[in-house]
Amino acid sequence: MSVLSRSLVLGALAAALSFGCGSQEAASRSRAAGSLALSTDDAFLYAVDTDSATLNVIDTKSQTKVSQVQVGAGAARVLVGPDDTIYVSNTGDGTVSVIRRGDWKEAAKVQVGLEPYGLSLTNDGKSLLVVSATTRDTADFGTLTAIDTKTLSPVWELPVGAEPRGVAVVGDRALVSLYKAGEVVEVDLKTPQVLQSKIGVYEEANKTALANGSGSSSGSVTFRARALADVVATPDGARAFVPLVWAREAAIGRRPSLSGGYYSGGGPCNIGAVATAGLLAVDTGSGGATPAVDDLGSCFGSGSSSGNSSKKDFPASTLAAATTGRPIQGPTVAAIDATGSFVFVVSKETSNVSVMPVYRREGADVDFKSTGTTIRSVVQVGAGPDGIALTKDGLSAYVYSQFDHRVELLQAQGKGDAAQVVNMQKPIQVASDTLTPDLAAGRRLFFDAIDERMSSSATNVSCGTCHLAGRDDGHVWSFPDGPRQTPALAGRKIFATAPYHWSGEFPSLGAFMDHTVRERMGGRGVGDKIAGQIASYIDSLPAPANPYRKPELTEQQQRGAAVFASAGCNSCHTGEALTNNTNADVGTLVHSGANPDNGVVMTKGINVPSLLGLARSAPYLHDGSAFSLEERIGRDDGDRHGRTSGLSEGQRSDLLAYLKTL
Repeated sequence: MSVLSRSLVLGALAAALSFGCGSQEAASRSRAAGSLALSTDDAFLYAVDTDSATLNVIDTKSQTKVSQVQVGAGAARVLVGPDDTIYVSNTGDGTVSVIRRGDWKEAAKVQVGLEPYGLSLTNDGKSLLVVSATTRDTADFGTLTAIDTKTLSPVWELPVGAEPRGVAVVGDRALVSLYKAGEVVEVDLKTPQVLQSKIGVYEEANKTALANGSGSSSGSVTFRARALADVVATPDGARAFVPLVWAREAAIGRRPSLSGGYYSGGGPCNIGAVATAGLLAVDTGSGGATPAVDDLGSCFGSGSSSGNSSKKDFPASTLAAATTGRPIQGPTVAAIDATGSFVFVVSKETSNVSVMPVYRREGADVDFKSTGTTIRSVVQVGAGPDGIALTKDGLSAYVYSQFDHRVELLQAQGKGDAAQVVNMQKPIQVASDTLTPDLAAGRRLFFDAIDERMSSSATNVSCGTCHLAGRDDGHVWSFPDGPRQTPALAGRKIFATAPYHWSGEFPSLGAFMDHTVRERMGGRGVGDKIAGQIASYIDSLPAPANPYRKPELTEQQQRGAAVFASAGCNSCHTGEALTNNTNADVGTLVHSGANPDNGVVMTKGINVPSLLGLARSAPYLHDGSAFSLEERIGRDDGDRHGRTSGLSEGQRSDLLAYLKTL
């Protein structure tokens, strides 16, 4: 019996045996994620198109678009309530749009924090939960906000950590993913309060390496979880899943471009590249949420479930297909069928959907012991997918591809355990490009991990694998030329910041991109046209929403601007991009340790970075050694990095307030 047809039989059984009202609502939420959702009776499919800021209504019987609703800027995710009310999170204007079924117009718009993404509902349907990347007052943390679904008034707002994104409800608790920090926060919805600010993902995934002593001297390799954009829970709430990317922390050696560049290899247990797609399982027992994850340093020999790795009851923590030619990168959202048996992971950068069992690694349809993967199907879809919705009967799945602006239908073909989920090749076009042809092409290339011009089949990474959403991943890479944190790109006026790279060795963007694509990503290389398209797309990206930037500076920020000038910060950080585009040694070079800076940087210094968007681009400095702006300002560098040693505490506070506005 196939994945989708099996769901029909088991779904009816599960409903009869165990689903109460709350569980049915949980199953409905679990079946959809990201930019897609179905009405409670599966009669309508709702697709959020981000570019046009619209909610598109599709009649599932006729497979035609029947209405379009204008919502807020940066529309991202959609959720359907038990009364068929539709909610859309709008990242561009910090709101949630409310639409009533059949009216097909925006009935209300609720203001929340800045850049709201994740949406969920409490099991009684009385509260809408919204995750915002930051508050309207500070970027130090984001929030989980509860909104009364009847009055649409906020009930409470809770800080949940830096840059949160996804949320899922498990009983009377919620799990929230931290996008760059690589952690999951557990929240008590009754109180409300944070039960766990972290569940120990890093410690559990690197158990052996940390026990041996991580670092090149010990031979141990550790990995950080990044890009945690979504959380989905099984209908019974016993387990949740978080798509992510595992980023290597240990030294990265140079490799010939013909072998995939020096991003190739070096992934967890020799699976994937230095940035490898993954899926984190979280068990949600009464004792608190805990990560169910492979020990990435011992090739799955131990970890949170001891013994033979093939006997573990959670999917492999790395996403790799059993057959060649089906790479997986950029996992973005996930959904679970109504029975809680299978999880579907949508990967934006390889444009596909992976299907795997929730609670097993072996069977007639999967063989982890022989293949090292628990994925039973990988199906290609359109470009830039970020939404999926599974029908209640388990027979069909819909996927929305943002870059193609179309919905695609997936169904099972074949018999028995050999059946596979396939694309029926009957796309429904719901919107058209609002970008110019060059910008649209640049975006596709930026997020493409399978185009051989951009990346080798041995590597399969895209620009967006590290530059998440065109920004940064919070990671510090141990490159051959020294430690380098991923710089943010969005809103930083790329065309005005030549030369490029932390060491400033590339005079043009084309030269830098060609080097990165060939030497690091293993691609064939890009010419001036492609480089120009990618650069134009990057330059079109708005800066992250900044809660500190108001129409006018406060008195404290004005004093900080004066300190910025008197301390000489503006001698380097000047002009429209806040950089003079030269190299400087400001006392931050890494002279010793396992991975010191190379000779070029030691001689010429570091290329002065832009300060635009500073408040949301931690960590700081080229080696990421300053975890906050407060730490950076408080360092004693002999006044080589601004004349700050003589500043009073008040002046430092004023300077910090100003820097956050940039």
